[in-house]
Amino acid sequence: MSEPSAQTADKESRSPAAQLLLGLRWGRLEEPLGFIKVLQWLFAIFAFGACGSFSAETGATVKCNEEPKEMTAITVQFGYPFRLYKVPFDMPVCEKDSTDKRILHLMGDFSAPAEFFVTLGVFSFLYTMAAIAVYLRFHSLYKENKRLPFADFCVTISFTFFWLVAFAAWGKGLSDVKGATRPSSLIAAMSVCQLKNAVCNAGATPSMGLANISVLFGFVNFILWAGNCWFVFKETPWHAQATNKESSAEQGAVDKQ
Repeated sequence: MSEPSAQTADKESRSPAAQLLLGLRWGRLEEPLGFIKVLQWLFAIFAFGACGSFSAETGATVKCNEEPKEMTAITVQFGYPFRLYKVPFDMPVCEKDSTDKRILHLMGDFSAPAEFFVTLGVFSFLYTMAAIAVYLRFHSLYKENKRLPFADFCVTISFTFFWLVAFAAWGKGLSDVKGATRPSSLIAAMSVCQLKNAVCNAGATPSMGLANISVLFGFVNFILWAGNCWFVFKETPWHAQATNKESSAEQGAVDKQ
């Protein structure tokens, strides 16, 4: 069998997935547009992963002055999507010769900014993954079809605005979550702690490190999308027209001289 025939048979034997991978131009990732899209893809994962997987616990201790003078440790677990009003915990009644408890709930609903933040992160992840595939595999189509760069520019502008809103709203929402879940707020919500028949003290303090990092990732996403606007704009016909006008003006000035 001749060498060209062997190469043809080898190509036909490859799976569609292998042919697709072989057609990818990985060198495009070294260019600013491709490199920033990879960063957008990664930090979108970090953002929605950090916020969506967050959980913590707060608590307090209640020591009843009435018999049998038991000390009750209250531990409350909460997390995404931060519908705190649905998170229950038991409060001792602290009545004489009674071990009864009442079911209370944390206060507040901060699901809107958290869910918007996570949803935006998921859509950013999906869009950048599709954009990277088009940029690596069908870059000639990206260059020839003027609508693709224009659509990419419009989407990039939209995501930039949405990330600005998302990280600001989630930052404010997280601040409210911290205020609603600190032990002092838990003690203030228990009526038994306002009476003289019980002594209440702060318990476990929530660890909010991962939630704080999610806000930071949101800010980084905003910076990445805002910075990428320029590199996407350079691929649009608008930039090409402006460049041609500048070149024509410079050539005209040279001809006059």
